[in-house]
Amino acid sequence: MSERSREVDEFLKHHPNVTTIELLVTDLDGIIRGKRIERSLLHDVYNKGFHLPQSVLGLDSTGTTVEQTDLGMTTGDSDRRCRPIPGTLKLVPWHEDGDRAQALCIMYEDDGSLLSFYPRNVLQRAVEKFGELGYTPGIALELEFYLIDQELDVQGNIQPPVSPVTGKRMSSTQVYSMQDLDDYDFFIRDVLAMAREQDIPADAVIAEYAPGQFEVNLDYGNDILAAADQAILLKRVISAVAHKHGMHASFMAKPYIAESGSGLHIHLSLMDSEGNNIFAADDPTTNPYMRNAVAGLLDMADSSQALCCPTVNSYRRLAPKSFAPTSKTWGWDNRTVAMRIPSGSKSATRIEHRMSGADANPYLAVTAMLAGVTEGLVNKMTPPEPLDGNAYEEDVPVVPDNQRDSLRAMEADSRILDWFGEDLVRIYSAVKWHNIYLFEQQVTPMEYELLLPVV
Repeated sequence: MSERSREVDEFLKHHPNVTTIELLVTDLDGIIRGKRIERSLLHDVYNKGFHLPQSVLGLDSTGTTVEQTDLGMTTGDSDRRCRPIPGTLKLVPWHEDGDRAQALCIMYEDDGSLLSFYPRNVLQRAVEKFGELGYTPGIALELEFYLIDQELDVQGNIQPPVSPVTGKRMSSTQVYSMQDLDDYDFFIRDVLAMAREQDIPADAVIAEYAPGQFEVNLDYGNDILAAADQAILLKRVISAVAHKHGMHASFMAKPYIAESGSGLHIHLSLMDSEGNNIFAADDPTTNPYMRNAVAGLLDMADSSQALCCPTVNSYRRLAPKSFAPTSKTWGWDNRTVAMRIPSGSKSATRIEHRMSGADANPYLAVTAMLAGVTEGLVNKMTPPEPLDGNAYEEDVPVVPDNQRDSLRAMEADSRILDWFGEDLVRIYSAVKWHNIYLFEQQVTPMEYELLLPVV
C-alpha cells in the first residue's frame, strides 16, 4: 500500500462521519479555489489526482479569466492535474457535525512535472535554490486583519463590529488592548482552537492599531513551505470563524483610509551546521551576514514590491506615518523601516520583512524574501547605514508607491525572472495590468460629488 493510500485509510477510519472533502488550490493572490468530492472518490484523487482549469491562475479581480495570460480561450481553457499535498488532509472544524474535510493541493503539468507558475511550486523552487546556501531557516509569519460588521453604516460604508459581550461597537485605537481581547475572546478562542485542530501553529493574538484590527502570529518552524501553507490555511480559519460569529474578516491592505493598514510580516533567521544563528551579534547591525542579507532585500525592494503589494488597494497602505514601510531602510527595533531587526535574545536575532500587505500571496511574498536574502549573501552586498529614528522624516530612497511603477520594476529585474520564472512573471504581469485598467475605468463617488456639479 502506498503512503498516500495509507494516509487516506487512516483519516477515513478516524473520521467515519466525513462525507465531503474540499480540494483546495490557491490562485496568484493566494485566494483559495477548488472543488468538492464525495468520500468514495478520495482514494482515486490521492493516487491519480483530479483536474482543474489552469485559467484559475489567470483571473482578474472580478474572477474573470484575463485572456492576455494565454490560459483561457487561446489554449482551449485546458485543464491541469492537481494532487493533494501529503499531510494536509484535515477535518474542517467549523462544520460542527464533522462531515467535512479539506486538503491543500498542487497543480502539475500533463507530463507529471510541477506547473511552473503555480505559486506554491514557485516557492518550492526558491526553497531548493535557497537551500544551496547550506543554512537551516527559522521562519514565522504574522497576519494582520480587520473584523468588520456584516451590516454597513448609514452612509453605506463598512464599520467595525459590535461586540456581543459589551454590546458596543469598537471605535478607538487601543493597540495591545487587553479589553479588546476580552471583548472578542469568543472569536480568538475559536480561531486558536480550530487552528490547533488543523495543526496550524497559531500561538498568539493581539489587538492592533485600529478599531477591529487584530494580528495572529504563527509559531517558528524550519519548514518554509509549511509556513506558507499554514498562513494560507489560517486565513481560511479566520474568515470561517468570523462568519460563524456574524462578522466578516478582511485581509485587505487598507480597508479604512483613515486607519492603519494590514500587513503580512515575515521573520527569518538562519542557523549554520552547528545550530548557531549566523545573524546573532551583540549589535546585529554590525554582523556581516545580517548586513549582506538586508542589503539584498533592499536592493530588490523595488522589483519585489509588485509581488508583496499585489492590488490597487495595497498601495493605499503605503502612507507616511502609518507604520507601513515606504522607504528602502532598515534598523534595530524600528517599526518605521522596511527591514526591522526585532529586539530580543541574541540567539533569536532575525530579520522582519515588513513590506508585504496582508493581501499578498504568502508563497510569493516568502519567495521574494528568500531571493533578496540569497542575492545579498552570495554577492556580499553592502546596505545603507541602519536608521535609529523615524524613517518617514529622513531623506532616504523610497519604494514604489503605485502599482504601475512596481510592475515596471518587476519586469525589468532579471533576478525576478530567475527566482519566480518567466511564466509566473508574464502571467502575473498580465493580470495586474488588466486590474489597473479595470479599476481606473471606474468613476468614484468622490468624482460625482466634487466634479459633477462644477465642471
